[in-house]
Amino acid sequence: MFSRCCRTKLANQTVYLFSRYQSTLVIAEHDNQKLIPITLNTITAANKIGGDITCLVAGTQCSKVAEEVSKIPGVSKVLLADNEAFKGFLPESLTPLLLATQKQFNFSHILAGATAMGKGLLPRLAAKLDVSPISEIIGIKDKDTFIRTIYAGNAIQTLKSKDSLKIISVRGTAFEAAALEGGNAASENAPDADVKMMCQTKTVISGGRGMKNGDNFKMLYDLADKMGAAVGASRAAVDAGFVPNDMQVGQTGKIVAPDLYVAVGISGAIQHLAGMKDSKVIVAINKDPEAPIFQVADYGLVQDLFKAVPEMTDIVGKK
Repeated sequence: MFSRCCRTKLANQTVYLFSRYQSTLVIAEHDNQKLIPITLNTITAANKIGGDITCLVAGTQCSKVAEEVSKIPGVSKVLLADNEAFKGFLPESLTPLLLATQKQFNFSHILAGATAMGKGLLPRLAAKLDVSPISEIIGIKDKDTFIRTIYAGNAIQTLKSKDSLKIISVRGTAFEAAALEGGNAASENAPDADVKMMCQTKTVISGGRGMKNGDNFKMLYDLADKMGAAVGASRAAVDAGFVPNDMQVGQTGKIVAPDLYVAVGISGAIQHLAGMKDSKVIVAINKDPEAPIFQVADYGLVQDLFKAVPEMTDIVGKK
């Protein structure tokens, strides 16, 4: 653990007070060629927190992005993870990388933009690290206290976190973009991580439009973690902006054939079936008994997914 020590006098005794040194990891979002602008807003938010700022650039042939990030004022270090495993910026591949990075560097804050990627990744990471994620902040009072909107933007909440590690998504429009020139950060390779790819895993759990929003995919990540599974999505979920494109299973997405495929809240459009029909065992969960997915499923559960999935997670966790 990094720490800062200060000395003070109390009752004629020298007392050493230790406080954790502030250090923030910003997860850079990019297209492997250039930064997505919200990363610059997120770096500004990190500067307001204070302490050293490290940026993680994970992707495929993304060294140009790492070079771009190294020139941003305020960034002290760039970690580069250049591997085919990170091509789609999927939560199941990025989470092991972030866990290994946090284990090595022990950051006090981890920030990402409040995008589909950030909303899909941070809740899963927070669950793994046993902290509560803080979503879509619009202001920073101090290293522990943040401002965000609630009730669909109709109210403002000031939130103080007692977690030793803060995992935060940043609303880009609330912070100015950092400059692109003037910095000179050092660059090094990110820690190695055991990455699990959707096409390689024996179990895939996919969510559809029935998930209602991206935040609810956390339920699937929790279940997937218990089962050692990867998480995918239907085209409808991707088109609705719930999760990134690279999570899509189907004719225009990834073709998978795991030992077990669990379809949650997926109606079963033809293009989706084309991407998973060769799975050895297909399980479908949908509250609509007429959903086409049941025609190809080996096992079907007609139930509200918001009841079924947590119950499954509890059962699997007890085994």
